[in-house]
Amino acid sequence: MQNRNLKRTARLNALKPRLEARHQCLKAIRAWFDQQGFLEVETPIRIPSPALEQYIDAEPSGQGFLRTSPEFHLKRMLAAGYDRLYQIGPCFRQGERGAIHHPEFSMLEWYRTGATYREILDDTTQLIRACARALHGSLRWETHRGMIDVGQDWQRLTVADAFQQYAGWDPVARWDAERFDVDLVEKVEPGLPHDRPVILMDYPLPAAAFSRRSRLNPGVAERWELYLAGMEIANAYSELTDPDEQAMRYEQDAADRRRRGKPVYPRDEAFLQALHEGLPECAGIALGVDRLVMALTGAETLDEVVAFREIIPD
Repeated sequence: MQNRNLKRTARLNALKPRLEARHQCLKAIRAWFDQQGFLEVETPIRIPSPALEQYIDAEPSGQGFLRTSPEFHLKRMLAAGYDRLYQIGPCFRQGERGAIHHPEFSMLEWYRTGATYREILDDTTQLIRACARALHGSLRWETHRGMIDVGQDWQRLTVADAFQQYAGWDPVARWDAERFDVDLVEKVEPGLPHDRPVILMDYPLPAAAFSRRSRLNPGVAERWELYLAGMEIANAYSELTDPDEQAMRYEQDAADRRRRGKPVYPRDEAFLQALHEGLPECAGIALGVDRLVMALTGAETLDEVVAFREIIPD
């Protein structure tokens, strides 16, 4: 036991430079949002109805669940009249453990009305650059995989173009859910550049999640994901505001989860009611704070940027 405690203490001491960098990153995040007029809020951690998504499993907590995201509560606040909101806090997803996955992690989410996923991309560009300046005094820094430069143009690829280039097929023209997931992880993501941020945008409509259908191309959704240092660190939408469309997607996701033998969570009726009362045009994003700190510090695993890594058996 004594040796184990000594190892834990030694690990905490070794982490100090990266934990100090994490602190500076969080300060830069809050400073940027303050400058932009956002309101920082807190939403419940234990909730009755987690988001009903095909590949995200919630952790049970008593008669409810630990949140996988604060998304629905933040959108309810938008529907109530707030216009610029953000939150930094813990989220939980069952069965996720690996170099860049933890069952508990820190999420930054922000939303604003009168915006689309393109304005959220502008926000993200400014925010990442602010964090880089706070940590490095520069928009360029060295990692174990080479130099990263967030000051140069961020590469933008549509999902269709990326899959044609790296996987040899177009999921927008011919959707295949299982092939899409496998090829994204095994072919597309490994091929993306590591020396700059990469935006993978305009997802096939079946992968829309809670994003709205594109007004320019009905076959895709206004959704993008950000890759930095080879990792997916953010997921952004022009938000779906149509209550009937949202209810239909709920049913589709519920059917998919039943078919896969996964639990089907209760519908968030308060969120659906907020949509019926009127959610204004808005956009939002979820950004993994731990992965952002990894990218900014050159860490290779999440364990290198969090103080504790308690593992509770399933």
